[in-house]
Amino acid sequence: MTTKTVLILGAKGMLGQALVEVFRDDARYSVIAWDREECDVTDTTMLSQAIAQLWPDIIINATAYNAVDACEESDEEYAKAKKLNTEVPGALARNAAQLQATFVHYSTDYVFDGERPTVNGRPAPGCCEQKCKGCQYRGPEETIPYRAYQEIDDPRPLSRYGQTKYEGEKQVAKNGSHYYIIRLSKLFGAPARAEGAKRSFFDVMREVGEKAQRDGTCVKAVDGEISCFTYAPDLAAETKTIIEDEEPRGIYHVVNDGPCTWYEAAKELYKILKMDVCVKPVPPSAFPRPAQRPSSSVLRTTKRAPLRDYRDALKEYLMKK
Repeated sequence: MTTKTVLILGAKGMLGQALVEVFRDDARYSVIAWDREECDVTDTTMLSQAIAQLWPDIIINATAYNAVDACEESDEEYAKAKKLNTEVPGALARNAAQLQATFVHYSTDYVFDGERPTVNGRPAPGCCEQKCKGCQYRGPEETIPYRAYQEIDDPRPLSRYGQTKYEGEKQVAKNGSHYYIIRLSKLFGAPARAEGAKRSFFDVMREVGEKAQRDGTCVKAVDGEISCFTYAPDLAAETKTIIEDEEPRGIYHVVNDGPCTWYEAAKELYKILKMDVCVKPVPPSAFPRPAQRPSSSVLRTTKRAPLRDYRDALKEYLMKK
């Protein structure tokens, strides 16, 4: 049996670990897992040489700069973000094209601004969904619209971080041949083993909830930003399927079903864990952050079937912990 060589970059990250697992479980693939110890991806010359010697059939880039607020505050951090989110994807896409390899790169819902979607500058039809919500600063029966973005909608990032990710998409499209740009949002899964890695919302909120129980206080969670969660193992499995289905190159949205706010997600977490925690909805202004976030960045999946509901994925994740 002929095996295909898969090179996974960022192998110790939350997504990288899931990718390594899903491909190593299939005897048709030989997995090469690289993280910082094996290769400094920001040294694009060394990276190109290393990849050329390996000559993989598939290159998956699970590296990224994701310190959203630090990128906004610091020019030095912004430079790091541009290097890792823009230059590196472009170089990898070029390397993959030269080797006739399939290239996979991941982007974000933060390429959108939360306003009405447009396609080639014109308003997109069917961009709004209706969602019933009730909280302490809105009426219990109030119905509010949220924006849902398709793969073809025009990106308009609000932050430096979002801009670097959008520029990375453009570099991949410019330099790539057989490529997939997969947009995700609010990733969660097994904690990354890489130093300084960002923790997932659910891991943080579980600790916050436990402390609130001990102290007899309420957890405050933002109820003014709506998007979807993405479970790393589900994303990894869908990435593999997209490749094996030989889908046309381009942009794909891959998220778990069930758009929600941070507040709603926190309530679901405590409900699943059977934790008696007071959760108070607050507007985004209650937690001032340097980088502006879109009020709505729901990714609509028009090219593939949506992944399972995030609540089902969350239950699975919590059972494994």
